[in-house]
Amino acid sequence: MAENCCDGGNDVMILACSGGSNVGQLANQAAIELTQEGIGKMFCLAGIGAHLSGFVQSAVDVPVLVAIDGCSVGCTKGILEHAEIVARHYVVLTDEGIEKNKNFNLSRADIDQVKTAVKARLIEPVSASAMPINMGCACGGKC
Repeated sequence: MAENCCDGGNDVMILACSGGSNVGQLANQAAIELTQEGIGKMFCLAGIGAHLSGFVQSAVDVPVLVAIDGCSVGCTKGILEHAEIVARHYVVLTDEGIEKNKNFNLSRADIDQVKTAVKARLIEPVSASAMPINMGCACGGKC
């Protein structure tokens, strides 16, 4: 496990779009690689979308949840809102300057850009309105 909870491991759930565009696939690939690097653990967004109780409860209970959407359509965010789950850390790839298209030949530079954006969100303090009282960051640790 990482030195503090905001650095990763079992305390960070990663939920990513895997939509039918380059940005959906970039979100998915970044989530895979962040999991492989030990930053967090990718989780099944479809299980939450299907309102499977164990999946929803896991997302509610996890100390840190980061949601990655490919574009402003916001499917990941919409699924979480429908399940009444708050994503304290949220990344939209088109907001990061990546253009949405149908080119599925993903570039290493774009994948790395997404991973950098997600890591940056994980170290940012969470606004008081998005977190429970007495938490210094989304996980309650010292970030």
